[in-house]
Amino acid sequence: MSGASASREALPRADGLIEPPVALYIHIPFCVSLCPYCDFVVYAGADARGPRNRVATFVEALLAELRLRADGLDERWGAPAAHDVSPGTPGAPGTPDGSTRSSLETVYLGGGTPSLLPSDVVAEILETVRERYGIAHGAEVTIESNPGPDERGDPAGQRSAGVTRISLGAQSLDARELTKLGRRHTRTDVADAVADARAAGIPSISLDLLYDVPGGSIRTWMDTLDRALDLGPDHLSLYALTLDDPDAEGLTGPDGDHLPTTSGARRWRDRARPAQDEDRAAGQYHHAVVRLAELGFRGYEISNWARPGHESRHNLIYWERRPYEAVGPGAHAFDGQRRRWNGARLDRYVAALVPPGGDATLPPGGAETIDAATAAAEEVILGLRTDRGVPLAAAHEPPLVDVFGWALAAELLDVTDDDRIVLTTRGRLLSNEVFARLV
Repeated sequence: MSGASASREALPRADGLIEPPVALYIHIPFCVSLCPYCDFVVYAGADARGPRNRVATFVEALLAELRLRADGLDERWGAPAAHDVSPGTPGAPGTPDGSTRSSLETVYLGGGTPSLLPSDVVAEILETVRERYGIAHGAEVTIESNPGPDERGDPAGQRSAGVTRISLGAQSLDARELTKLGRRHTRTDVADAVADARAAGIPSISLDLLYDVPGGSIRTWMDTLDRALDLGPDHLSLYALTLDDPDAEGLTGPDGDHLPTTSGARRWRDRARPAQDEDRAAGQYHHAVVRLAELGFRGYEISNWARPGHESRHNLIYWERRPYEAVGPGAHAFDGQRRRWNGARLDRYVAALVPPGGDATLPPGGAETIDAATAAAEEVILGLRTDRGVPLAAAHEPPLVDVFGWALAAELLDVTDDDRIVLTTRGRLLSNEVFARLV
């Protein structure tokens, strides 16, 4: 990661300025099977594989949306600055051509399981991005991947297409937990996936792991973390397993950004919740904080640790509240003032973008304009998620002014020697309580 990105202030402007995107998220909604805890927009089984799969039609629609969104950016900001970046190889910085729009700093192919796409399709998508948005010299280009041999695709082909970072959804390295979570891979598959990515020359490799797995233990978590570290990852994302209900939250309507929860997943979650334990989860998290610090990993965000230079630049753009574009079912975009999302329904997405005998239109979805109070709360919350925290001056301004004394006394916040307010480890564990008081 570039030093400039790493050293940015955690609190960007709150003035609601609309700006062109510096990042692009691309949602690929296909998986071989659906994990019962997953709330991402995913289409599995016959939609993803087999004679009636919908992948090719989706890719056609995705490319159409990329072009339509780029048309809108061109109209407002001009074409992206000239660039010279060849797929898979470092390129020279572009020469400004009078455009007011910079090339993208990051591109993120998430899902779903984007690694299911053939490498030539990944290359086609990234070439379209390169032509219409620009990809800056030294940009971070991430693809999410599952570790199974029939799911991780071709890392060498992904590298040739321009991928610089792979995020592997390991989730656990314990066989019983993997089965309980509905995962299709083994811990040997995770090791093989890391080795394949290294052999392909992928510069940065991240592993996702889950703690507070129902019925798990501190010992199981310690073993999983040690096995993961033995693989030599550059980055770790450690997430407490959360079992939400998007239907109850009103997120699954025709233009909602989530899909309805299946009856099987709902039954699994109802059984799983009683087998989770907040105290055990706290112990697991605390162990990770200590263990990773010993090995030189920087806990740069509540759920993310990296070796120096391997922080996720794309996710930092989210936490720094910088503008980003997004395409694909359920994807969210932000321009500094307005948050926009696509509906999750694949049939409605394709119908808009690949209409029979008609012109492509942008897919259905929704949007909201962020008011000043909400923007201020978001900035503080997102800033506190990172190890940079927020400036001490924020303690005297809404929304932190009414919470600061309580959180300091409760040892949830601390003030650093360089006058930054940060969450303590206890504060990270109880961050939801802190954040709830800020909104």
